[in-house]
Amino acid sequence: MNLKLTNPKTIKSIAEQFGFTFKKGLGQNFLTSEAVLDEIADAAECDGGGVLEIGPGFGVLTRALSERAEKVVSLEIDERLIEVLKYTLSDRRNVTVKNRDVLKTDLKSLISEEFGGEKISVAANLPYYITTPIITKLLEGGLPLKNIVVMVQKEVADRLCAKPASKDYGAITLLCRYFSEPEIITNVPAGLFVPPPKVDSAVLRLRLLDKPRVDVSDEKIFFKTVKAAFSQRRKTLLNCMSAYFSLDKGVLSAALEEISIDPKRRGETLSIEEFAAAADMTARLTGADGQK
Repeated sequence: MNLKLTNPKTIKSIAEQFGFTFKKGLGQNFLTSEAVLDEIADAAECDGGGVLEIGPGFGVLTRALSERAEKVVSLEIDERLIEVLKYTLSDRRNVTVKNRDVLKTDLKSLISEEFGGEKISVAANLPYYITTPIITKLLEGGLPLKNIVVMVQKEVADRLCAKPASKDYGAITLLCRYFSEPEIITNVPAGLFVPPPKVDSAVLRLRLLDKPRVDVSDEKIFFKTVKAAFSQRRKTLLNCMSAYFSLDKGVLSAALEEISIDPKRRGETLSIEEFAAAADMTARLTGADGQK
């Protein structure tokens, strides 16, 4: 089958054939650029291996991935698209489509069953409203992943790759830095989608690290410390942490100074290494339960 799924006329024709209407609530915007499509598929680095795709839509990225990967498993939440995908992917024997919600799917079991537990890549064109929950699940799930390549809102990509002391730097930045090496592959204008979204997008790759970037005594306390530091961005680290962990300010101030962190700094200025030191300090002060 020689379907050109990046052609808006083809997308419109297939939509009419199956009586499909686009749902804004599901973030259904389909890519029309062959060049960007190839960049996404190449960035997944799935040649000869396995790839889990989230949100195949009409199957445009699925087809590109299937030309490179040994096996593609695609999860599509919209039941209306299953028949469409049977048509657009009918000639792709190495593709399996499942009508699943990724957030309700046991991904560890799925990867074990479909890929034998081998390290795989993840590729996705994520709806903007659900980007953070999906990325968080993928990173925190202890899954055998090589990298995660996602199309996301450009502002989100900037946030995930932000540097300390920048306006985009936040808790999600540190989550990504802890587990991976984030990199923006390319920016994608809104006009390259059908229907076009209201904002530009970017292709982001998160290359998973063999082990977390920093060593911490308690991972849960580390992320609680990060959450505390960004709970009130305009306030000092001392005020945020003392309120979040119910710690005496005098004791906390002295402890921060002992690890060479000025209590008057804001959380957004700390590097991931400084957060690791602050987390280990917090674990000692709270008895490693973090209280919240």
